[in-house]
Amino acid sequence: MSTFDSKHAAGLHRHIHSHLPSDAALRVKTLESLAVEKGLIAPETIDAWVEAYSEHIGPMRGATVVARAWCDPAFKARLLENGTDAIREFGFEGNATGHLKAVENTDDTHNMVVCTLCSCYPFSILGMSPAWYKSAAYRARAVREPRAVLAEFGVDLPEDVAVRVWDSTAELRYLVVPQRPAGTEGWDEERLAAIVTRNSMIGTDRVLRAGAA
Repeated sequence: MSTFDSKHAAGLHRHIHSHLPSDAALRVKTLESLAVEKGLIAPETIDAWVEAYSEHIGPMRGATVVARAWCDPAFKARLLENGTDAIREFGFEGNATGHLKAVENTDDTHNMVVCTLCSCYPFSILGMSPAWYKSAAYRARAVREPRAVLAEFGVDLPEDVAVRVWDSTAELRYLVVPQRPAGTEGWDEERLAAIVTRNSMIGTDRVLRAGAA
């Protein structure tokens, strides 16, 4: 006669479900399968969009802009003067960057971007926004206690470094130009872009490292 071991059954349940996708991922997969089944979209088209956002439209675009600003003082001046016009040189313009303002980190100033009302974000140059950027906690605390939020991201600023928090809207979005790290003299733009992080262009990362490339 078999016996029921509740602990063993619970362990099996946890093991099975630990390998399942999240509910959100399952819903997305279901919608994708239905759209393909009904002939609304081809699987190749979905793959192309995923690749575009992960490999091209993602933070790599913003990193390319930052790298150009590091290498070309004239371009940096244009970027800081009118971000929207400057990124047109790359063909990166879009609805989410119709009014783009670039702000530069310096030795005595650190910039940080938030959208307090919703989650406005320049996704045409930074890709899809991270989950924490859209969270109520970040949106509220970034304005109220920015230094504490930055510390949680590992950015501990000296008291003599001012923090400027920029509130994105549907009409105006921001790109932080981080400081170029020492030891990158002579690097080309492609190599420089490889060390620029998405978070540094939001302002929740500050010190970039030459050894990261």
